[in-house]
Amino acid sequence: MKTIFVFLADGFEEVEALAPVDVLRRAGLTVETVSVMEGPVVVGAHGVPVVADSMFGDIALEDAQMLLLPGGMPGASNLDAHEGLDSMIRVFASEGKDLAAICAAPLVFGKRGLLEGRKATCYPGFEELLKGAEYTAALVEQDGNIITGKGPGAAMDFAFAIVEKYVGIEKVKELKQGMMIKD
Repeated sequence: MKTIFVFLADGFEEVEALAPVDVLRRAGLTVETVSVMEGPVVVGAHGVPVVADSMFGDIALEDAQMLLLPGGMPGASNLDAHEGLDSMIRVFASEGKDLAAICAAPLVFGKRGLLEGRKATCYPGFEELLKGAEYTAALVEQDGNIITGKGPGAAMDFAFAIVEKYVGIEKVKELKQGMMIKD
């Protein structure tokens, strides 16, 4: 089974990374956190250290089902500056494969022109970086192979949109019930 890679850089928004990891794993999806830093310990925007499952140099593009970028600052900027991740995103986009980003992180896709002509959302104040996108301000927006989320408060809905894409709405309903989330 292919893997959803969740990329972590210092300054990432903890809720936007870990809520999706938790929900996607509950749904039975294969998820791996990936450090783009020098070591496996990545420190979130609020000082929470997280030990990533893998280092960027140890993953293979052909193993990926989706590339997921959590927001937070300077996390999103650190992801944007990573050359290896840039190459991986460009290959995925050219092949029409699945991409997801939340909060400030959609700027990574926007700066590369990947959102042109698509509906997208992001944290308020970053919309000018979504080059050519139709900014909707929705909590979650899915347009083709790209899912974007607005911010920390949208992390669960963002995760459920990914679950629905891969395993369907019935699994989302089951998860929400088990997690005590009103539908």
